[in-house]
Amino acid sequence: MIGAAFTAVINAFVKDLLTPLIAALFGKPDFSAIGFTLNNSRFPVGDFINAVLMFIIVALVIYYFVVIPLSGVAARLGPAAVAMAQCPECLSDVPRAARRCKYCTAQLGGA
Repeated sequence: MIGAAFTAVINAFVKDLLTPLIAALFGKPDFSAIGFTLNNSRFPVGDFINAVLMFIIVALVIYYFVVIPLSGVAARLGPAAVAMAQCPECLSDVPRAARRCKYCTAQLGGA
C-alpha cells in the first residue's frame, strides 16, 4: 500500500511539476500533449516521456533508499565464515559440522 501511495506521489510530481517545467523550457504550454499524427493515428510522445521519467525517479529512489542502505548493513555484518571440510566419497566441499554430504548423502563424521 505504501508503494502504491509513493507511486501516486511520484506520478503527481512528474505530471504536475516536472513536465510543466520542461515544457516551459521548450516553449510548449502542455508537455503531455506533445505528439505526432501518422496516417490518422495519434502518438502521444509526451505521455510516454512522463512514464519514463516516473520510472526513472522511482528506480532511483528505490536504489538510494533501499539497495544502498541494505548493502551497507550487509557489508558491516560481513560474510558468515563457515568452516568447510571435504566429503571422503565425492570430494565436495561441505560444512565441517555436517553429518551427511549434501551431494552424495554419504555419512560424515561431523559434530
